[in-house]
Amino acid sequence: MPEPTLFDLTGKVAIVTGGSRGIGRAIAERLAQHGAKVVVSSRKLDACQVVVDGIAAKGGEAMAFACNIGRKPELQALADATIAKWGGVDILVCNAAINPHFGPAMGIADDIFDKMMATNVKSNMWLSHMCIPSMESRGGGSVVIVSSIGGFKGSVNLGAYAITKAADLQLARNLACEWGPKNIRVNCIAPGLVRTDFARALWEDPVNYKKRTRDTPLKRIGEPDEIAGAAVFLASAAGSFMTGQHMIIDGGVLAGSPANSDD
Repeated sequence: MPEPTLFDLTGKVAIVTGGSRGIGRAIAERLAQHGAKVVVSSRKLDACQVVVDGIAAKGGEAMAFACNIGRKPELQALADATIAKWGGVDILVCNAAINPHFGPAMGIADDIFDKMMATNVKSNMWLSHMCIPSMESRGGGSVVIVSSIGGFKGSVNLGAYAITKAADLQLARNLACEWGPKNIRVNCIAPGLVRTDFARALWEDPVNYKKRTRDTPLKRIGEPDEIAGAAVFLASAAGSFMTGQHMIIDGGVLAGSPANSDD
C-alpha cells in the first residue's frame, strides 16, 4: 500500500457549515476529493443535497444536514448527527456567516449588530466546543474558521462585518492555545474578494469591479476553489504544525492596496 500523501484525508470526518455554495461548497468538494467523509450543512437541505450528490458522483462520501447556525440546538443536532453517522469529528470548517448591513456603523440597528456577532462569532465558538471533545477522543483534529481580510483593516461600509471577522481571528487564537495540548489545531482563512453570491454586491457592478481589481496585484478577484486548497492544507498532515494562525488569500490586496479601501 502506498504511503499516504501529506494531503490525504482518508478516514477523516469533516463538517462544513455554509457548505451548499461558494467557498463552503468548494471546500466540501475538495475535502471529499482528498478522502474525507463530509457533512455538508446550510439552512436549505435541498441545496446541501445537490452538493452531496455531486460528491457521490465523483466517488466521495457525504451527507446533507440542514442547520441554522444562529440556533444553538440546531448546531448541537449537527454535531450529534455527524457523530452518530460516522463515529466522530476530525475536521470542522466554520464557513457560514451573514452580512445584512452595508454602510457606516452609525446606521446599524442594535438587533442587527447583535445578530451578526451571534451568527458570525458565537456560533463558531459553540460549534467548536461541541466538536472538540470528539476530536480529543480521536487523538486530535483541525478547526478552520473562515474569516476575511476585513478583519485586518478599517472599513467605511463593512465595519460591523469586519468587527465580527476580527473577532473570529481572536477566537481561533484562543482555541488554539486552549486545545493545542490535545493535538487540536485551530486556524483561520482570510479571503479577499471572491466571486460568490455572498459578495455579489461587491463584484457584480463593473465600475466597482474595476476599482477593486485596480488595487489588487493579481488584477482580478478570487474564485471559490482558490480558497479550498487552504482548508485541505489546514485539515491535513501538511498543516500539522500550524495553529493559532491565519492564511490571507486575497490576490495581494493587503500587500499593495490603500489601507482604507473597503473589502
